Parts: sequence; structure tokens; C-alpha cells
Amino acid sequence: MTLVSLSGYLLFISFVAYLVGTFLFGGAVKGSKKDEASASNKRWGKAAITVTIIGFATHVGYFITRWMASGHAPVSNMFEFTTAFGMMLVGASILFYFLYRSAAIGLFALPIAVIILGYAAMFPKDIQPLIPALQSYWLTVHVITAAIGESILAISAVAGLIYLLKNVDLTKRSKGRGWLEFIMYTLVLVVGFIVVSAGFGASGYEAKFTYVDKNDKPAEMVYHNPPLFGMNEYEAKTEGVMEPIAEMPPIINAKTLTTFVWSILAGSVIYLLIRLITRRRVAELLQPLAKKANSQLMDEIGYRSVLIGFPVFSLGALVFAMIWAHEAWSRFWGWDPKEVWALITWLFYAAYLHLRLSRGWEGRKSAWLAVIGFAIIMFNLVAVNLVIAGLHSYA
Repeated sequence: MTLVSLSGYLLFISFVAYLVGTFLFGGAVKGSKKDEASASNKRWGKAAITVTIIGFATHVGYFITRWMASGHAPVSNMFEFTTAFGMMLVGASILFYFLYRSAAIGLFALPIAVIILGYAAMFPKDIQPLIPALQSYWLTVHVITAAIGESILAISAVAGLIYLLKNVDLTKRSKGRGWLEFIMYTLVLVVGFIVVSAGFGASGYEAKFTYVDKNDKPAEMVYHNPPLFGMNEYEAKTEGVMEPIAEMPPIINAKTLTTFVWSILAGSVIYLLIRLITRRRVAELLQPLAKKANSQLMDEIGYRSVLIGFPVFSLGALVFAMIWAHEAWSRFWGWDPKEVWALITWLFYAAYLHLRLSRGWEGRKSAWLAVIGFAIIMFNLVAVNLVIAGLHSYA
């Protein structure tokens, strides 16, 4: 067995363990009619955290074996970075479980990790040589530190989501209910991406086009779903395929924009089917799982995770990034889309801490900020990495 195949098996074991851990954490939350600290819930909680740790251990094994197989830190493309981010998110949830003994954190964090791994599985898994810009030890230092910071910050969003599910009245029409349901809708859109990618991939769909890239050089693009948007000055090389409905400027990656739109369409259909079948909002389906959570504890976890994650993210996403940028491109800052969104993320969490400490934004306000912060992180991971062309487009 090669190291690459072994890493794949270890990642699959982690995926299964996280699924099992989710159900066990559900038992810890719902297993007793009493509070979360009951003896029955503790047994479920011990089983859940044990399975989660096993999954995390195999996930770390995947990371190490892929590193050994490639000769560099496995964070150089979307598949590698996203699986690493999922691993670190689970690691952060394990840390906060032992700090606060709250099964609710695991119950909501693990499904997010499962969705992230499913999202990662839709990208090419082949190990390829690093391009010159990535052949630096700063790849390991910058990307891994930034990902650790983002994963800890994500726990604040998990705690904030639990807080909102418990405290927002979903029986009455309000802005809070509408925005909370919109969050659920965006999570379903990620499922839509997985369904679209897996569906068209299984069908073997392929459409080749030539185009002129941003350097005015001819290039080729292969679509794996029907093209809705065409690259700059595109021409079809595959007969009988669907023609794009619009041509995109060089700054936009038409292929990934096409996938993004297909994901929205598929996710919207899945969301509507859930609503039609259950006759309830998605937030209402999840709300019972948050009913026994301690609101004050969730608020504390959300705040503490930002206190820990913010300096780690600052170090990885800004300080180390600027040092590497100067080494690679002879400048500390260049207003690249990825750099701009890293700065936006940093400024947002700086504002979060300012509002929390000086204005007393606790409870519901703090929870909303934490959820919005994670949305910014995910926008950076998905839209900025895939749709907007820039120096980080190799991701």
C-alpha cells in the first residue's frame, strides 16, 4: 500500500468517525430529560469524545502520510487546505470540549467538519509538484498557522449558532428568525455543491474550451458541468456541448463561477425539498438540539475562542503572510483579493473584541457577530479562492 492510498483510507475513517461522533453527541444532548450533566448524558458524551478523538487521530495520520508522500505540507491546493482546515476545526472542538464539557459544541462542530470534508472531496486529490511561488518553508508556517487561527475562530461561530438557536423565537416573524434561516440555507448550499460535483462527476461530463488568459496567452479550460459562463474570448473544442450564456472578464474564473451557480441552484432545490417534506424551517428542525445548552456558557465559549483564535490568526494570516510576500514578490502588501479579505477578516474580529470589551456587546449581539465572522472566513475560502483571479489563484 502506498502512502497516498493509506492517507486516503485514514481520511475516510475520519469522515466515518465524525459522522458516528455526531450521533453520539446527539445522544449526549438528547439522551436524558434532565440537564446536560446527567449520568446518562455523561456516558454518551464519553463515547462521543472517544470516537471523535479516534477520528481526529486518523485525520492527523492522513495529514502526516500525505506530507511524507508529497514532500511538503499538504496545504498547497483546495483539497489539501480544506481537509486540513476540517482537521483543525475538529481539534479545536475537542479542546473546547475538555475545557467546558459541553456536548453541544461537538454536536454542531462535527457536522460542519463533515460538510467541509465533503466539500474538499470534490476537488482534485492528485499530488502535484509545488509551483515556484510555493516552494518555501513559509508555506507551512503561514498557511498552517492561519488555518489553526481560523479553526479556533470557527468555534465562536458554533457557540454563537447554538446560542441563537436557543434564544431566537422561531414562532414569530422577526429579523432574527429570517437571518438564522438564511444561515441554514447557506449550509445547504454547500451540500448542493457536493451533490452537483458528485453528480456531474459520476456522469463523466466534460466540455473543453480554449480562451485567452489575463496575460493574453492561449489556454485551455475543461468544464465538468454544463458551462454557464465562458472564459475570456472562449471557443468550444468539444462538439455538442452547451454554449455559455455570458463571457466573463479575465479577473473572473468562469469555470468556478459556473460551479458556484450550479451549487446555488442545486442547494436551493434541496432546501425547498426539506421545507416541503418537513413543513418546517431548517432552523426549527435544529432548535431542539440547542434547547438544553447553557446560554451563558455558549456566550463564554464564543468569547474565549475569539480571544485565543484572533492572535493566532493575526500571526499566520498577516504577519507570516507579509514576510512570505516580501520574500516571494519583494513587497509586503499588494492588494491581492486574498490579502484584502484576510485584512477584512482581521478587522472584523478586532471590531468584535472592541465592541465586546468597550461596548458590552454580549449575548445575542456577540453571537451574531461570531456567526458573521465565520461567514467572512468561508467567503474567503470559497468565493475568493475559486471565483476571483489573483496571485493566490493557484489554490
